[in-house]
Amino acid sequence: MGIRKFFDNIEPLFTSGGRYQKYYPIYEMVETIFYTGKTVTKVAPHARSYTDMKRIMTYVVISTIPCILWAFYNTGLQINSNLMQLGESSQVGWRISILDFLGVSLNPQSIFANMAHGSLYFIPIYLTTLVAGGICEVVFATVRGHEVNEGFLVSSMLFALTMPASAPLWQVALGIAFGVVVGKEVFGGTGKNFLNPALTGRAFLYFAYPANMSGDSIWTPVDGFSGATALGMAAAEGIQSLAAIGLSWGDAFWGYMQGSLGETSTFACFLGLAFLLVTKIANIRLIIGCLVGMIAFSYLLNWIGSDTNPMFAMPWYWHLVLGSYAFGLCFMVTEPVSASHTNLGRYIYGGLIGVMVVMIRVLNPAFPEGMMLAILFANIFAPLIDHFVVQANIKRRLSRNV
Repeated sequence: MGIRKFFDNIEPLFTSGGRYQKYYPIYEMVETIFYTGKTVTKVAPHARSYTDMKRIMTYVVISTIPCILWAFYNTGLQINSNLMQLGESSQVGWRISILDFLGVSLNPQSIFANMAHGSLYFIPIYLTTLVAGGICEVVFATVRGHEVNEGFLVSSMLFALTMPASAPLWQVALGIAFGVVVGKEVFGGTGKNFLNPALTGRAFLYFAYPANMSGDSIWTPVDGFSGATALGMAAAEGIQSLAAIGLSWGDAFWGYMQGSLGETSTFACFLGLAFLLVTKIANIRLIIGCLVGMIAFSYLLNWIGSDTNPMFAMPWYWHLVLGSYAFGLCFMVTEPVSASHTNLGRYIYGGLIGVMVVMIRVLNPAFPEGMMLAILFANIFAPLIDHFVVQANIKRRLSRNV
């Protein structure tokens, strides 16, 4: 029996009058993972597409798989490497207990050991995000009388990937709840928000609990270890300081460094972006605009130079691989709801983010990172950008008929 025939046979059980009609949303959720929904337009214009919202959200989640796998490996690698250096063979905790029970070592040379150890940090954070944010989604869906929006699948995954491994789970729950409620649901739910929900929650935690979201002691959760991120070191001592710790551009590109769970590997982010571009989920105009804005403004600051601020000398290709630029470029800038919707507006929107991220990193010493704030800033201006683009098009067309 084929999958299509199987769904057709059990569908009467879930439709009106069926034995399990109250569980129809669950049936619909599973069925539309495999097939496009049956809902069609009744009157003109007839819009037809095999890619509905659920499929778009599923594609985005699939695109994050390389970042998830790297989060497992690199988190475990950083922890195991520092445990070995500090001689903390007697490190305790429930994660260590589970690894001991399973017979998994803390050897940083073992891919499996690193993956296993890292997963014990990522999975609790993601499950907390899924449960806390899911409750908020269900509450709002129940009050409004509509199905649970699929957009939360993406928001929950992206939010979890932006967390440091040491993030307290209660703060993770609070952050995603804020992002879902204030960043999306109060504006009407998926498709009606003008702010990126995942970044809204991350920004809330960044400003509400800065000690747990920034600094030198949060990135590798090992007792007694403290170390700045590569971007933080470059901001304090210049890009040449990275060579002193043995971090090459290639290492940064692959992601062998400290950082938030899913943001360290530019390569993993680009794999996800390639999938989004092939499936036509991401709009390449946003990517081009953000890259051009970042590269052009980096060159301008390199040309201006500074005797007191080493960040002026950072070339664009280092901005690309440090911090959360690549992750934001691939998964946040391309988010279709909160971005501009006109073709020209997408170039402007992306360019604004590219300029802003370099401006924040270089000219504001309080924030060595800048991608999160740059994207949220551009989210606010996206409707205004589209407004002026549309008005310019109207004036241009009117002038043709004068």
